[in-house]
Amino acid sequence: MEPVLTQFGDRMSQLTGVRAIMKDIIETLRAGKGQDFINLSAGNPVILPEVEQLWRDCTTELLESSEYGEVVCRYGSSQGYRPLIDAVLNDFNQRYGLNLSDRNILITPGSQSLYFFAANALGGYTSKGTLKQIVLPLSPDYTGYGGVTLFPESLVAYRPKLDIDEASHRFKYRPDFSQLQIDENTGFVLFSRPCNPTGNVLSDEEVNRIAALAAPQNVPIFVDSAYASPYPALNFTEMSPIMGENIVHCMSLSKAGLPGERLGIALGDESIIQTLEAFQTNLCIHSSRYGQAIAARAIASGSLAHISESIIRPHYQSKFTVLEQTLDEAMPDVPWFLHRGEGAIFAWLWLRDLPISDWEFYQELKQVGVIVVPGQSFFPGLRDDWDHTRQCCRISLTATPEELTEGMRRLARVVEAVYARSPVMA
Repeated sequence: MEPVLTQFGDRMSQLTGVRAIMKDIIETLRAGKGQDFINLSAGNPVILPEVEQLWRDCTTELLESSEYGEVVCRYGSSQGYRPLIDAVLNDFNQRYGLNLSDRNILITPGSQSLYFFAANALGGYTSKGTLKQIVLPLSPDYTGYGGVTLFPESLVAYRPKLDIDEASHRFKYRPDFSQLQIDENTGFVLFSRPCNPTGNVLSDEEVNRIAALAAPQNVPIFVDSAYASPYPALNFTEMSPIMGENIVHCMSLSKAGLPGERLGIALGDESIIQTLEAFQTNLCIHSSRYGQAIAARAIASGSLAHISESIIRPHYQSKFTVLEQTLDEAMPDVPWFLHRGEGAIFAWLWLRDLPISDWEFYQELKQVGVIVVPGQSFFPGLRDDWDHTRQCCRISLTATPEELTEGMRRLARVVEAVYARSPVMA
């Protein structure tokens, strides 16, 4: 049977970004049984023993408590499980000197759903037929933003400035404020900090400048903090959440060890929170109560923040160090640049003047048993035809140090061979 899909149905039945590439990766791994593949594409967090034990302990406490039946066997509030709401508010108010109330918080089934709510409540067409844009001020950014809106024409991304250090083979993306437009046609602004895929962290000054541009138009700023402090604290450089009247701080507990429970948290202005909550009520009622109950225990006790800083962050930061040291030792004399590692669980490699496309480079890496993610998927909403989008790849830090070392050595050999074949580089 082939059902006749509506426009919305057709839109939401199409895979976008990395999810479309994952099919090829899965088929490659299945077909290559026996081959020594080093899979550097994964977005799943590493199951760290201390993190798993924390969630086991919180689960044991829940099982032994009198509230178990109320948590698992009953519906709850669409806003979220009260003990989790209290735990998050108490932690943020004490940790950052804030004055948030229960009117400023919403618990969602993961942060991806949160951006879907926002994209279709604040972006798209108004009742008067005006198109409200979803602005990504810094491209590349999270591939999932490409699939959250029912109106793809509403998504607009801006090309960044590049700070390049030729001597060290490092670079960093920065917002290009001379190009960035936030006006009466903007529904909301969205960016990740730290950034998936690049590890970039926008400075406090850059975030505040974006917020200041948006404020006169009453445009909300959604900051995707899935890798930020206090949990999972996957920032390798100093940073704190920036709160403000038009800023919605969005968190996820996926990289803190709970990706299977789908838990997102939004902190922001009461009117925006109410709109998102109504959207959620109509769509799915509420997030997993079990996940919320164990998260409430981990946050209220301080254990999650402690483990994030002492276990999760050092694990991935050390992996990035291994990767960059290996690249520094093994890469040939070609124009390669590694994005500065400021956070998240990925590294981002730019091969300037790459003689082939990123997709072809991905295919050549597979021939030597290395799988990365081609970079084109991470430029949703960018309307420019920019060569840079076909010269990058994302490398996961979830592999072992030994796998990362060997994978980067194989990658370096492929890079040398690819550039050697180019008449321009010869």
